Amino acid sequence: MQPIKVAPQLQSFPKYWASCFDPAPFLPMSRAEMDELGWDSCDIIIVNGDAYVDHPSFGGALIGRLLEAQGFRVGMIAQPDWTDVESFRVLGEPNLFFGITAGNMDSMINRYTADLRMRHDDAYTPNNEGGKRPERAVTVYSHRCREAYKGVPIILGGIEASLRRIAQYDYWSDEVRRSVLVDSGADILLYGNAERAIIEVAVALGAGEKIEDLTSIRGTTIIRNEVPEGWSVIDSTRIDWPKNIDEIPNPYAMEGMGDKTGDGECKSNANQAAVQGGERDLMMEEPQIEPIRIIPMPLHRKANLDDDKTAIRLPSFEKVSKDRALYSHASRVLHLESNPQNARTLVQKHGKREVWVNPPPIPLSTPEMDAVFALPYARVPHPSYGKSKIPAYDMIKTSVNIMRGCFGGCTFCSITEHEGRVIQSRSEESILREIEDIRDKVPGFSGTISDLGGPTANMYMLNCKDEQIHAACRRLSCVYPTICKNLVTDHSPTTNLYRKARKIPGIKKVAIASGLRYDLAVEDPEYIKELVTHHVGGYLKIAPEHTEDGPLQKMMKPGIGTFFEFKKLFDKYSKEAGKKQYLIPYFIAAHPGCEDEDMVNLALWLKDNNYSLDQVQTFYPSPMSLATAMYHSEKNPLKKVTYKSDSVRTPRDLKQRRFQKAVLRYHDQANWDMLREEFIRMGRKDLIGNGPKALVPFANQIKGGAKARPVGKAPVRKGRAKRR
Repeated sequence: MQPIKVAPQLQSFPKYWASCFDPAPFLPMSRAEMDELGWDSCDIIIVNGDAYVDHPSFGGALIGRLLEAQGFRVGMIAQPDWTDVESFRVLGEPNLFFGITAGNMDSMINRYTADLRMRHDDAYTPNNEGGKRPERAVTVYSHRCREAYKGVPIILGGIEASLRRIAQYDYWSDEVRRSVLVDSGADILLYGNAERAIIEVAVALGAGEKIEDLTSIRGTTIIRNEVPEGWSVIDSTRIDWPKNIDEIPNPYAMEGMGDKTGDGECKSNANQAAVQGGERDLMMEEPQIEPIRIIPMPLHRKANLDDDKTAIRLPSFEKVSKDRALYSHASRVLHLESNPQNARTLVQKHGKREVWVNPPPIPLSTPEMDAVFALPYARVPHPSYGKSKIPAYDMIKTSVNIMRGCFGGCTFCSITEHEGRVIQSRSEESILREIEDIRDKVPGFSGTISDLGGPTANMYMLNCKDEQIHAACRRLSCVYPTICKNLVTDHSPTTNLYRKARKIPGIKKVAIASGLRYDLAVEDPEYIKELVTHHVGGYLKIAPEHTEDGPLQKMMKPGIGTFFEFKKLFDKYSKEAGKKQYLIPYFIAAHPGCEDEDMVNLALWLKDNNYSLDQVQTFYPSPMSLATAMYHSEKNPLKKVTYKSDSVRTPRDLKQRRFQKAVLRYHDQANWDMLREEFIRMGRKDLIGNGPKALVPFANQIKGGAKARPVGKAPVRKGRAKRR
């Protein structure tokens, strides 16, 4: 039985001397605000790609308030002019470090659609104005901060940095890019939500430690020159190991020296050499040196390893940038090393440097989550924005985040890579108190709470029933291919929370807008009844994503039969409540493993079930997701990757991607010309006309035919030729 790993409580770290200052009404964005607070300088300055909204749903504000509670004077530079270094000097030189985030969204996803069309809006900017943050924001901001104050440490955080901590495929340039830590020139990268890590770093720097000495903090990525002495390294740089490896090789054995112990001419430095259980200990006279052990991946289970001093070597950046199978393999290893209780350090060479990824952070406990959400947020945008509207704020200002993390494991989603699989829940008391704060503090509150949720609506308080079982688990999903027997599926904490929220004076309605994991919900019909009776306003959005087994297996999503099981309960309880309510299903086009025939079958399913989709999502290859690894490599990282393993057919050509999207909106006349052309190419003329399977009419059935919408221009992409 292995001990459960724990971490220092957030509230246990010593406060910085500046804790004598009262909390700021807002984190200052100007020297004038600093003067009003009586500050001569900032200890920490956050550079943020989003507008500054002092609300816990905005990462920059949450981290800023958390550091403020630790006693640091924290300033905010929001959406600076990245072309002018003076924009990064407005608050002066920070005493400890710059903290840099692209904001709540990856800057490239924020700027481009899945079809590589440029967006001209930005929900995280006043008046929805686009272009207020640079592409690859954390890299650009880092360079400007270094230019502004050369010697100040730079710390990266947020989702853009988190998803780029190792070499990653970049959809926009169609190439594998280096770790953003290398490209940005920053000193350290924090991945995940990072509350504990940022406090550990700030406290250490505040105590006078050097940034280069902070090498072992969980949830951080750093750069080393070499692997430290005394570490064991599992070599996972290849996928074509010889079949007959039966012992761990001795890296210190010298050929032609007689025996494997190293006796002979090399005794000048060796005092003793011994081989014990396939391991070699080399004892040196002066000084005593602990060697680095290199363990081939096929033999790592035979070695007696200390997880706290064991690293897994991934294929280098140079290798994964040229070898797609190795890229897929590296992605698989990264995802298998994501459980904070058993994950090991990852190391990946970039040239002569080592990108060193420490194990994931220990998740926050419920009291810690409560403390983070109880910080003195103003819950409104900074006053400098005046009457400007910030759409992202308007969308969440009356919603409550009740939990973090997701154990669903959907391959196209990046939540797991950022927040992890462990569900971190707030207490009921904390959530109800925030609802009261919204009622009392949000201007123009109408009595409606727009959401009680998070990454999913119905994973609140759900986790593994046994800590030891969880500590040993490496499953990529707790609900696929079937729901794990060790998973707690009792939704009663969520049901009880809904009931208490509705009883708060002044609350007229509580809506649930977060995505519902319906395969989990059917395990608790009482929860579905509560949801349908009180929290659905006519329509409920759910995401089957597809109907065909091939794409669903690559997505790690349940079969369409589970959808009908949920729909049956939904319809039953809607009828009992005397309500006419409808499900709005969401689907993905052009996902890896999705053939054109799969999309046709999905479209026919939609027709048979009387669904006409207004919105369709095209697969977006976001950095580091498993589906992105499939898209780039055409290999399946859900299984062991070899050069001979089956290929994953992937829609890559923009024309094919747009066709698959158009199939789901077959009722849209603007798509008919394209669909006719592609159906003829597929040999599916039965899909044209008036037949029972027809999706579009003959061209002569409408006057003048129909014109497809212009596809627009896409950014120039480097790399290999397009494939079908």
